[in-house]
Amino acid sequence: QVQLVESGGGLVQPGGSLRLSCALTGRTFSNFAMGWFRLAPGKEREFVATISRAGTRRDYADFVKGRFAISRDNAKSTVWLQMNNLKPEDTAVYYCAADETVTGATPTFAAHYDYWGQGTQVTVSS
Repeated sequence: QVQLVESGGGLVQPGGSLRLSCALTGRTFSNFAMGWFRLAPGKEREFVATISRAGTRRDYADFVKGRFAISRDNAKSTVWLQMNNLKPEDTAVYYCAADETVTGATPTFAAHYDYWGQGTQVTVSS
C-alpha cells in the first residue's frame, strides 16, 4: 500500500522560504513521477511542479517558475519542493502526488496521479 507523507509547511512572511518534503512508502519510489499540487480557499486545485522518475526532467506552473524548485532522491524515497520568494497568493494546502508512469514523463494533470498525500498547509502572511 502506497503512502505519501508531507511535511515542512508553516507560516512564513512574504519573501521568505519554505522547503516541503514528501516521503513515499510501500512501493519502489523510482517507479513514480512525483508532483506537487495546491488548493487555496475558493479556488480549484492547481498544478505546481512535477519531476520525472529519474529526476532528469521537471516542469513547473508559470506562476512558480524561478521561485520554486522540485527535486528528488530515489535512495531516500523523498521528493522536495523548495519555495523561495513566497507571496501571499502562494497560501494553500500543498499536496504531494505519485504517478506510476513511464520513464521521462512529467505529468501535469491531477487525474494522471495514482496516490496523494494528506496535504500540508503553507501560509504566507506578514
